Amino acid sequence: MQVIKVENLSKLYHLGGAAHNSLRDALVSFVKSAKRDKKRELWALRDINFEVKDGETLGIIGHNGAGKSTLLKILSRITKPTSGQIEIKGRIGSLLEVGTGFHNALSGRENIFLNGAILGMKRTEIEKKFDEIVAFSEIEKFLDTPVKHYSSGMYMRLAFAVAAHLEPEILIVDEVLAVGDTAFQKKCLNKMRDVSQSGRTVLFVSHDMSSITRICTRAIALSQGKIVSEGTSSEVVREYLSATWGMRNERDFTNDANIPQSDFVRLKSVRMIDETGTTQGSFDIRKKIGIEIVYEVLQAGQILLPNFQVYNQERTHVFTIQDVKSKWSKRAKEKGEYASTAWIPENLMSEGSFAVSAAIVTYLPKMIVHFNAVDAVSFDVFDPMTGDTARGDFAGNMTGAVRPLVDFETRSL
Repeated sequence: MQVIKVENLSKLYHLGGAAHNSLRDALVSFVKSAKRDKKRELWALRDINFEVKDGETLGIIGHNGAGKSTLLKILSRITKPTSGQIEIKGRIGSLLEVGTGFHNALSGRENIFLNGAILGMKRTEIEKKFDEIVAFSEIEKFLDTPVKHYSSGMYMRLAFAVAAHLEPEILIVDEVLAVGDTAFQKKCLNKMRDVSQSGRTVLFVSHDMSSITRICTRAIALSQGKIVSEGTSSEVVREYLSATWGMRNERDFTNDANIPQSDFVRLKSVRMIDETGTTQGSFDIRKKIGIEIVYEVLQAGQILLPNFQVYNQERTHVFTIQDVKSKWSKRAKEKGEYASTAWIPENLMSEGSFAVSAAIVTYLPKMIVHFNAVDAVSFDVFDPMTGDTARGDFAGNMTGAVRPLVDFETRSL
C-alpha cells in the first residue's frame, strides 16, 4: 500500500528577502517583487515525483544544498511547497533538527507526553512506552530538568528516542545523528532498522553511504533540487559516488597547481591498468587490477614506498597496500623517475565502485608521509554472471567489500 505520494513538488525561495516592519515596507516590497530579478530566486526543489510504500525504508542522498532537508520539511508539514502536492497516509514522527517539537521551558518528562499528544496518542499509550524511551535516551538523571538546560547531545538523544518509540506510521530522520557520539549513532541506526523491520515506513537522509545501503531498501539522489537517480539503495549509492568521484581511471598531476610532493619526491601520475598495461576504469571481477603510480625522486637517500588506500562506495576503508616485497622495500632510490604498479588479485574485490588514494611513505629510520593524494583515481568492478566467480549461479544481491573465490573441502562424518 502506498503511504506517500509526491507529485510535481517544487519549492521556490526568494533570496535576500527582508522582514516587513510596517505597511509601507510591505507595499514597497510588493512593488519591487513585480520587478524581481530571477537571479535572486532559488528553486530548492523542482518537479519532484516519487512514491513510498507502506513498510519501505527510503534513503535520500545528495550534496549539501541539493534539497534534501527542504523535501523532508515539506513532508513533515513544516514548510509549504510552492507548487505540487503530497498525499500522506498515517502519523508522521519527524526528527529534522535537534529537539524538533520540544518546548524549551518544559522538562524532558513533559516533552515526552507533549510529543505523544501531538502524534495523537492517548496518555495510557505514552505511559506504556515511557520507560523504554527514558532508557534509550540515557537522560534519566535529567528527566525533570527543563530541556533548555540540556546539551545538544542530550537533546538529540531524547528527541530521537521519542520519535522512534512513540510508533508513528512514518518516521522521518534527517542528518541529526551526527550530534551524538559513535556508540549512540550505532544505537540509533539499529533502532531505525528495527522500526523498518516492524513494518513502519522510514525516510532517512544521510551523508553516510554505508548507513543508507545498510538500512534502506530504496533510495533517491537529489542534485540542484531534482531527482537524478532512483532505485535500490546500492544502485543509487553506486551511481551517486561514481558521479561524485567522476570515475577518473587516470590522473596527471604534472600541471596541478598543488602538486603532491615533498623535498624528496613528487607525484606525476596515477592510473588504473589491466594486465596488458592498458588504462581501464572497469574491471572483470576475475581479472587482476593494477594501480600504477609514476613519481620523481628529487633527492637520493630515502626508502620511498608507494602506498595505496582503497575505499568502497560506502566510503569504508577496504584495505591499504604498499611495497613490502620488492627490492626497493629496503633500498633507497636514486634521483630520477620511477613507475610502480600494485596488483590486486583476481576474484578479491566485490562488485561496485572503489576510490584509491595514492601516497609515498618512508618508514625507516622514522615515519614520513611525503604526500597522500586523496581519491586520486577510481574504478569499477563487475561480475559477468558466468557462474565461475564466488557468486556461482546465485543471481541476487551479494553485499561486502571483498568477494574472494576460495576452495572448499567436504567430507562425510
